[in-house]
Amino acid sequence: MTASTTSRDPRRRKRRQNAAALLFWLTVWQLAAMGVGQELFLASPLTTFRTLLSLLGDGAFWRAIGYSSLRIIGGFLLGLGGGILLAVMAAWSSWIRVLITPFASVMKAIPVASFVILAIIWAGSANLAVVISLLMVLPIVYINTLEGILHTDRELLEMARVFRIPPLRRALYVYLPQTAPFVVSACSVSLGLCWKSGVAAEVIGITSGSLGELLYESKIYLDTGELFACTVVIVGLSVVFEKLFLLGLTRLQRWLEGGRML
Repeated sequence: MTASTTSRDPRRRKRRQNAAALLFWLTVWQLAAMGVGQELFLASPLTTFRTLLSLLGDGAFWRAIGYSSLRIIGGFLLGLGGGILLAVMAAWSSWIRVLITPFASVMKAIPVASFVILAIIWAGSANLAVVISLLMVLPIVYINTLEGILHTDRELLEMARVFRIPPLRRALYVYLPQTAPFVVSACSVSLGLCWKSGVAAEVIGITSGSLGELLYESKIYLDTGELFACTVVIVGLSVVFEKLFLLGLTRLQRWLEGGRML
């Protein structure tokens, strides 16, 4: 058996296992829908699939996907950048760290509903998903990134000082590789959270032209099939963006550690 065949076998096995798990839960879903016997309470996979096909043929649905995706992804990127910037500032000055830490802790503890109400007052419903996604992501990224900076190998830092390596090169070749795993971990946690909180904010704020509005309307009209179909799309968008973004971060991390970027 060649090395390439050996390396592919675990991947094939994992794909088969994932497919089997998906089939199992679809079967459970179908049996549960048959047991309930009321589409109003639990739409079947077949009903959900038919509704999804119908929605995919509607231009307004695609506009809602684009509208919500741009705002949620934008909020995530702003939260990521803001969290990293605050972490760098906090690592640089203990006074800044003392000031920011309570703020980050409070942001983690405040319920999403409270943030939504305040965000509607401050920014209006149109930019609600941006604000909520940002506020959900920022404290997680800040705490993890700060932890990574503070746990940078002291011997490497001392060597950088001895050889008088400039601050920019020190940041690129010492701090970044050491902090990257913490940032990746923060992104892995916050990516799913920002999608859930962003869409939930749109539902509460009834943001016009968004996926959240479609979910709200499906509740009003008791259209469980559309509710499930929209949920499937939201989960799919979240998973795809998470996989792509984390893949990019992982490749950047390997490059920083001296591996190949591509």
